[in-house]
Amino acid sequence: MILSSLPRHIALALVLVAGWALQPALAEPASAPRMVLELFTSQGCSSCPPADALMGELAREPGIVVLSFPVDYWDYLGWHDTLASAAFTQRQRSYCKARGDRQVYTPQVVINGVTHAVGSERAAIEAAAGKGKATEALSVPVSLSAAGDRLTIAVGAAARGPHSGALWLFPIQRRHQVAIGRGENSGKMLTYTNVVRAIIRIGDWNGTAQSYDVPAETLKSGGADGYIVLLQAGTDKAPGMVLGAAQGPALTY
Repeated sequence: MILSSLPRHIALALVLVAGWALQPALAEPASAPRMVLELFTSQGCSSCPPADALMGELAREPGIVVLSFPVDYWDYLGWHDTLASAAFTQRQRSYCKARGDRQVYTPQVVINGVTHAVGSERAAIEAAAGKGKATEALSVPVSLSAAGDRLTIAVGAAARGPHSGALWLFPIQRRHQVAIGRGENSGKMLTYTNVVRAIIRIGDWNGTAQSYDVPAETLKSGGADGYIVLLQAGTDKAPGMVLGAAQGPALTY
């Protein structure tokens, strides 16, 4: 559209409408995801702050997608985690069940839905990622686009590996600070990165290229200002390998 040929007030109106229609502005991540890290953490865990800080660092690295899941099973220690959800605790336990081990702890990082490591140990995370690396992980492209009040998620076809799974949406708060009043971290100001505010199942995936539409308001669940999309094998009760991932930009209100 050539705006210079239009009256100034009409051209300005068209620019404003176009800008609104593209909110939230969507773009592909700077680089394809190479690692998805899910940190299970707690405000009542004295070992967790170093892991929370490390996730803040890793989230800034190209190709690393970070999600923080505050769990609720340490609340009895004297401080109820203000961000925790029983659903996050269940997700961690479901991973344990899927792996067939008894490893549920904080801070725990689950890498690409397959392996796990202590969340404060970068070397251990890298080693676990390499040890459990599978060519199928993050092998399916996931892209995002928006028009008006709808988000469209395009998922590619499976070239190898699992040919079924589900698409999940995780509204997040990109950065959240909490002053801890009691418990093991009493007196500390903790900073969390990409704190998940809801777990939303978008739909099934059957291994073929598919697209899914999501209302833009869904992205803002729980006061979120961003979102992450995961394509994952397995089931709700036994989540498996992360086959694809995409992270949206900051949301505007």
